[in-house]
Amino acid sequence: MLEGEKVNKRFGGLSAVSDFDFSIEQGQITGLIGPNGSGKSTLFNLIAGFYTADSGRIRFNGKDITKFKAYQIAKLGIARTFQIVRPFQELNVLENVAVAAMYGTENMPTISKGKEMALEILKFVGLEAKKNTPIHDLVAVEVKRLELARALAVKPKLLLLDEAFSGLSDTEVKEAIELIYRIRDDLGITVFLIEHVMKAVMGTCEKIMVMHYGVKLTEGKPEEVANHPGVIKAYLGKTHA
Repeated sequence: MLEGEKVNKRFGGLSAVSDFDFSIEQGQITGLIGPNGSGKSTLFNLIAGFYTADSGRIRFNGKDITKFKAYQIAKLGIARTFQIVRPFQELNVLENVAVAAMYGTENMPTISKGKEMALEILKFVGLEAKKNTPIHDLVAVEVKRLELARALAVKPKLLLLDEAFSGLSDTEVKEAIELIYRIRDDLGITVFLIEHVMKAVMGTCEKIMVMHYGVKLTEGKPEEVANHPGVIKAYLGKTHA
């Protein structure tokens, strides 16, 4: 469904992503892990069109999207969440999701139709009761779910989740894992996620890629990756590993 071939991105003298090859299979939940600053969010920004790769190719369903703008990529069916959530503060919960629906893959003829779709999505993520709530009245887990709802309102084929589990309690992580399975199984959306909460990664992903200093360290099934000496060293340091 999604593939990258020798993708590179530099910021001055810093190579944030270096000759990175990747592939995402339709219907899978795939994880991308690595220490802070390893280039994970930069890769997501390249896929979603917020940055343009310096070299290499990114293809979505066989179409070269390397030079596409973010809105063009969203229209093709790739949606993402952000590590730092920034909803429209002047709009309530329903209106925030309706805006995403209006500019997604389906052309909403009116704002009322956008709100209808938004309400369905809020039901799906468990925020229906908060539909008229101002953003500043939401608690952390509700803001996370709002961010997810906005991405789902695009009606994507592929969903990129950037640290959707961060800051959640154990109970909230468990509920979020169940929700991600429902996104894949009930909505038919392929999921590619960045995460530091290992319980969440190991509990959801069928394949995991490990990124370190912009380079792919390894990839494989969760148990293979967890026991890889290079992964242990990257996370714990040479002395502790």
